[in-house]
Amino acid sequence: MTSLPAHYASPIHLPFNRACLDGQLVLQGPGADPGGSGYGVLLCGNKMLTAKSQGRFVLPYGEWSGDSALYLGRWQGQPCYLIDLDDATKLPENLESCGLLDENPQLPIDLLSMGGLGRMILHWQERSRFCGYCGQPTNWHASEWGRSCDACGEHAFPAIHPCAIVLVTRPGEVLLTRKPNWAPNRYSLVAGFQEFAESLEETAIREIAEETGIVANNIRYVGSQCWPFPSQVMVGFVADYVEGEVKVDTTELADARWFSLDDLPSLPPRRSIARYILDTALELP
Repeated sequence: MTSLPAHYASPIHLPFNRACLDGQLVLQGPGADPGGSGYGVLLCGNKMLTAKSQGRFVLPYGEWSGDSALYLGRWQGQPCYLIDLDDATKLPENLESCGLLDENPQLPIDLLSMGGLGRMILHWQERSRFCGYCGQPTNWHASEWGRSCDACGEHAFPAIHPCAIVLVTRPGEVLLTRKPNWAPNRYSLVAGFQEFAESLEETAIREIAEETGIVANNIRYVGSQCWPFPSQVMVGFVADYVEGEVKVDTTELADARWFSLDDLPSLPPRRSIARYILDTALELP
């Protein structure tokens, strides 16, 4: 069982995208912290701690203080703070721990997306503590999600890493790949990071060739998804097979092969852009 929808009207509404938080979150910079009590996004690695109210998961409410509490903005009109917990922290007994990367998440889509937002911010905060120009400590901007260096005056803003993810098709078949650490018989799409001087369409074509030896063309954009593990945006495409035999890049993959549409393996969870592309392109039930 999962709390997530079985289908999505568009990729904008996939988990972790900002649309999942519309009407509930007003994102503000840490410098706008009004102080006092508020909601808490409590994260311990890829786990999120939540409370329950009338049988529904909710963000816990309380007084969040100390250096570990980072002001995010307003959640449902109230201040909201991000709290990074470590494994040694004694957790309150009234809170439940839920995995952000569970195949069938128990969290509703809004809280799952809040947890993802929190993970992305923590990743950025950890990697921007020191100036990339002079090496001195940085501070948060007064009202936005950037860091500034008092020593040299330089500014830095969150780094989001674009990735192309692409489904290659030919009549009656799709090209799917598998990584070594995935669940048994789980296959997904070719994917990889954008390189210097590439369009995302070029990234998709290159990754297909590098990982599988297949030449493809006719790249069509499908949609995108924020993927905060740790800081990507997955940009989805469908492409057509041109030529070539599958040659697996074993430094990246455990397997790659063509699958008949009548005999597909285990596919990615529906919380992902990979599954959205498969469902829409192949009109899966």
